[in-house]
Amino acid sequence: MANETKINYQKQCDELVAALPKDPKPTLLLHACCGPCSCYPLTYLCSHFRVTVYYANSNIYPSSEYQKRLEELKKVLRIMKEQGNEIDLVVAPYENEAYTEKLSPFKDDPEGGRRCFLCYSLRMEESYQYAEDHGFDFFTTVMSVSRQKDSQKFNQIGATLQEKHPSVRYLFSDFKKNKGQEIGATLAKEYGLYRQNYCGCLYSYKEMKARTAAQEDCEKA
Repeated sequence: MANETKINYQKQCDELVAALPKDPKPTLLLHACCGPCSCYPLTYLCSHFRVTVYYANSNIYPSSEYQKRLEELKKVLRIMKEQGNEIDLVVAPYENEAYTEKLSPFKDDPEGGRRCFLCYSLRMEESYQYAEDHGFDFFTTVMSVSRQKDSQKFNQIGATLQEKHPSVRYLFSDFKKNKGQEIGATLAKEYGLYRQNYCGCLYSYKEMKARTAAQEDCEKA
């Protein structure tokens, strides 16, 4: 069976932002999962939008990890401010137990499966609702910057949410394109950011622990 043709969402994004008004810039609510993943998208977007970052990540386990990632994101925003970019930050309520329960039907799925797609959808839905409630022009997420995540899926979710919340346009994008992930990794290193070694939820945390234990056993053998 032939592979399904993938849409170049970043090309669409580049063409759209090139046509945006410069004064005033439109408003954009940007869902952010962590500091490192936000570096390149913020660098790209702040030239075209008045950006507000929305930290909605009740998936992250444990709470100490959630807080650590939030502090690293705040560090990125401080650096961006020093560079002349005023970016507001909104932190959504942290409700990990309820969120984990929603993911539990797919707890045995491998990374990148149904559990992850549900997790993306829940966080993007929460964020999109905030964007609609507060009158933003656009919404998007930084998560497409990671090669470990399916950018086609994010944009499909975004298209569905735009139909549900028609007052807010979804910014179709794929931030890993145009060397976005490499640029982001360089910036994260330059900023001295903590870089996590698992996606975030309880189940990915357990998988990370199992991998680490197995690696340690191999090193001891």
